[in-house]
Amino acid sequence: MQVTAERLKKVKSILVTLPKPESDKNPYTELAKKYNLKIDFRSFIHVEGVPARDFRKEKIVLGDYTAVIFASRNAADHFFRICEEMRFEVPAEMKYFCLSETIALYLQKYIQYRKRKIFFGKQTASDLAEVLKKHTNEKFLYPCSDVAAEETQKFLAENGYNFTPAVLFRTVVSDLSDLAEVFYDIIAFFSPSSIQSLYKNFPNFEQKNTRIAAFGATTHKAALEKGLILDIPAPVPEAPSMTMAIEQYIKLANK
Repeated sequence: MQVTAERLKKVKSILVTLPKPESDKNPYTELAKKYNLKIDFRSFIHVEGVPARDFRKEKIVLGDYTAVIFASRNAADHFFRICEEMRFEVPAEMKYFCLSETIALYLQKYIQYRKRKIFFGKQTASDLAEVLKKHTNEKFLYPCSDVAAEETQKFLAENGYNFTPAVLFRTVVSDLSDLAEVFYDIIAFFSPSSIQSLYKNFPNFEQKNTRIAAFGATTHKAALEKGLILDIPAPVPEAPSMTMAIEQYIKLANK
């Protein structure tokens, strides 16, 4: 990690722009204890479902599809919600393709897992390539948000799959007005939308001594486009997670 001397300042507080983890057993709690830090969680964005009346305008007939591709648990939640609102009974023979095993296991909330055809990859659509090749005749529905991950759609389009994106939920900026006078040594971002939220809430935000941590190439790009100094990029080879990247910085700064 290359950090200039003037940006290397002691860290006492961190704001993580994600919802607070349900369990105290998480890497951030361990980091806080280890270095005596104040770590707060605050989601800069939240998800709102597209109502059935708006979805109907898309003229998407749920019964036309033989398979669904889920890129997130949100996508699964809103697919089954819209099915319920539309009084559509999902056929038992529906096939489910999930970008990760975590998403696949999450489907147990809605379906009998062992009795369904469920496939999953490691993390991206290209990980599913081998499985998808065996199902080229399926008609895929791709539930997504209004800021859907372009990589998945691009992969499906480039490989000629018969798929339809269905915007079932929207990413909405959260009200952060109560943070106006609050200062943190580090703010950790995980999506371009959360950086947009910062500037929507605080158009005149000045970084000054706040160190910016950002996860993922698109988040790095969004931070730099706003003129922010990216002090802690992640993932990097020596720090594959956000907490590891922050800890590396703290080891240098809190000597």
